[in-house]
Amino acid sequence: MKTELLAPAKDLETAKIAIDCGADAVYIGGPSFGARYKAGNSIEDLKELVEYAHQFYVKIYVTVNTIVTDIELDEVKELIKKLYNIGVDGLIIQDTGILKLAIDKEIPPIPLHISTQCDNRDLDKVIFFEKLGLPRVVLARELSLKQIREIKNQTNIELECFIHGALCVSYSGQCYLSQSIGGRSANRGECAQPCRKLYSLINDKGEYIVKNKPLLSTKDFNASKHLQELVNIGVKSFKIEGRLKDKEYVKNVVLYYRRKLDNICEKTSSGTVITNFEPDITKSFNRGYTDYFLEKRKDCFNLDGYKGEYIGKITRIGKNFFETDTKKQLNPQDGLLIEDSGCLINKVENNKIYPNKMPDIKHGMSVFRNKDALYEKNLINTKILRKISVDIIINNNVITAEDEDGNKVSLKLPSGEKAKNQENMNNNFITQMKKSGDTIFEINKITLDTPTPFLPLSKINELRRELTANLLKERLNNYTREEQKELTYTKYYKQQDDYKANVFNTKAKEFYKNCGCKITEPAYEAGCSHKIELMRTKHCIKYALNMCKSPQKLFLVDDRNKKYELKFDCKNCEMIILG
Repeated sequence: MKTELLAPAKDLETAKIAIDCGADAVYIGGPSFGARYKAGNSIEDLKELVEYAHQFYVKIYVTVNTIVTDIELDEVKELIKKLYNIGVDGLIIQDTGILKLAIDKEIPPIPLHISTQCDNRDLDKVIFFEKLGLPRVVLARELSLKQIREIKNQTNIELECFIHGALCVSYSGQCYLSQSIGGRSANRGECAQPCRKLYSLINDKGEYIVKNKPLLSTKDFNASKHLQELVNIGVKSFKIEGRLKDKEYVKNVVLYYRRKLDNICEKTSSGTVITNFEPDITKSFNRGYTDYFLEKRKDCFNLDGYKGEYIGKITRIGKNFFETDTKKQLNPQDGLLIEDSGCLINKVENNKIYPNKMPDIKHGMSVFRNKDALYEKNLINTKILRKISVDIIINNNVITAEDEDGNKVSLKLPSGEKAKNQENMNNNFITQMKKSGDTIFEINKITLDTPTPFLPLSKINELRRELTANLLKERLNNYTREEQKELTYTKYYKQQDDYKANVFNTKAKEFYKNCGCKITEPAYEAGCSHKIELMRTKHCIKYALNMCKSPQKLFLVDDRNKKYELKFDCKNCEMIILG
């Protein structure tokens, strides 16, 4: 089975870089209704991206994965029509109102992928989406390899799994903390990331157990050691998180996973990435890495925050320099962190490190590098090309080009006098035909089965340009875009659901009703006066602090002195924040 590497992009430039680095598909926000409101893109830019991507048979998925109001539904319909008309390959959606629009044929037949924001962690829910007729489900990040295998063994729907990037501490789509604190809804694309803030932990007596630590902040996901097993299970798409990341991050991470997957499975797109750059995901910003719950419960938390790459310990302190016991090469403009003090390196002489300012340090302190200036410079300046292999055959005065996907075009050679030196003429043909220049093609092999007529170099070059231009047109003509098959209502796996269904419009409510499910209350964003689960998470503070057996009630306190009650579902090893 061919497997898709799915890359994030915040804009057109980043998306093109992801494609050049080997992505089989790119997911990106449209002008509105994406779950990252700061990462919107115009229809014009998306059209240009689709045209660029389809040259390599790369797919473009647009995120329309927020919940929407009744007033916004007409705008959503118009947006989907525009996206379909410019050739977008699929949408990633959360709002079931869009499914109602699809069933009622109010939107064109564009494939609909069910976002991880729909909290896809139950087999029954995945089966439900498959019975509706949907092509793909994006699974929850919290699932183990065993759970993913069980879902795959009992369904035929495509499964998309995250393999890298920042983790939401809550089950996706089930976090209402940002909305509760400041009215910025994660389900509306406006998450303020309160999970990255500092909190204190107190008991019901008001006693402090922990003060001002990132108690809800998890490490970043890294499943690179489990790619082979995920391929064996039958996962269709491997997703990298990061639609707000810069182009250097995307370049490094996509190239890293392209290299990994090329040794394991076939890709779904075309072309080969050409570069001498060596990707290293430890050099891109991260909070430390975890494989989360793929195998068993791991330490996904980092209560002291991630400091960077460990360099060594301080062995000597001078007036305006210090030394460490490191064997690693340090360079000017590297960023260092020592305890809570940061500095940049001005220069390095022998073992002496001269910082831009002397930090408050002592002998024996640990030194971390949180910016590798030389690596970042190489990453920015490195040249990366993606080329599609082409074979050329000249036979019976016809020149034929065939690419790696079997697309083929031919041109009749112009008549001309017989070459006086046939060997030289043939060599000229081969030399000029191999000059693919700034096209997406790489000429792999040229076969001459008949003598070539005498032609000036300019004419051979003209032939090559016409041949490759025609081949590109043929590639695009033969690109097939899948269409959403007809959806049909099917029985939901619950008889009723509450605010957690995130129903924010009448179309979504009608969808659930037609599937035999009563919605007892609307989405939290519509207003709520009773205590609810603001967050349910597999990360547990009790576990992190080795307090699993402690019977005391616990509360989180934020920087505004607001208190949140914690509950613990120890049977499922989950923590709940109430509010």
